[in-house]
Formats: sequence, structure tokens, C-alpha cells
Amino acid sequence: MKFMNLPIGILLMSLFIVSAVLAGGKGQLETVEKVEIDKYLGKWIEIARYPVRFQKEDCVAATAEYSLMKNGQIRVLNTCWGDFVDGKITGTAKGRAKSVSDSNSKLKVTFFWPFRADYWIVELDENYYYAVVSGPSRKYVWILCREPRMDSELFAMIVERLEARGFDPSKLIVSRAQTGE
Repeated sequence: MKFMNLPIGILLMSLFIVSAVLAGGKGQLETVEKVEIDKYLGKWIEIARYPVRFQKEDCVAATAEYSLMKNGQIRVLNTCWGDFVDGKITGTAKGRAKSVSDSNSKLKVTFFWPFRADYWIVELDENYYYAVVSGPSRKYVWILCREPRMDSELFAMIVERLEARGFDPSKLIVSRAQTGE
């Protein structure tokens, strides 16, 4: 009987090793302990992000505005700016999000029904001044702030923490609002 369990044990161990290799040995991405939705609502400004196909190159700065809907979901309005100074908008996307965790740190966002994406808050300032958002796969990440420009030392510390969590800092696109260009 013990001999019969050995192949199953080897199979399970192999699956574990393969999944760890495919995940890049990064482990599971942790989210923040708790998010108070009413404090999270409002306007956030993109400081940096990974490239994503739905955010075009002419989007030199982006904002995300969150507001509470009557049904308890969160209204999402993402705006891409061609020039943050003169107010030239190059695109908008409207969607909705809903919390899928008791901590409110994991949300599902829908822009085009029936497609939903993970929106995990992986870092959040205690005063809700900045946030870092990703998904469990680490294929995308956004560093958001309440102001168009973040202190460079704070930004560097956030990037350092992202690298320690398995993100590649060389893939970050820093917004023109942050760089001052």
C-alpha cells in the first residue's frame, strides 16, 4: 500500500515544483491587511506602471477616479491624458469594481462585460496618500498617488519593495507627471 502512494507523492511534488518554477519562485503575492473603501474613493494619479495593451503610448499620464454606487459597487473612471498640463484627454474607460475579500484589498474590476480582472491593493499608505495595485500574476502593476508627483525617495523605496516582491523595475513606465517632462 505504501508503494502505491509513492507515485502519487512524486506526482504531487513534481506539480509543486513546476508551479513554483512557472511562478518564477516569487511566491504568492500578498495584499494589504485592510482597505477602508470610503478612504480609498476619490482621484488617484498614475506615477508609474507596467506597459499594458489597453493603455496606449499617447497616455503620458493617467488618473483613476473611484466613487461608490448605490448597489455598493465602485464606479471606476480611468482617464488618459496626452498632456497633463493643458488637459488634453486621449481616452477614458468606465467600469465598476466590487470587493471579493473581507479585507477589501482584493477587487474584481469589469470594463467590458463579462471580462473581469483582479485588482489587488498590495501596498497602501496609512493616510491613503499612495497605493500600489497589481494582480496575483504580477503581469501588471500601477503605482498611484493622490498628487501628480511623488517624492523621489518615496518612489525609490516603493520600487525597491516591488522588486523584493518579484516585480521587474526595468519594466516600469514612469508618467510624465512624475518625471516633470
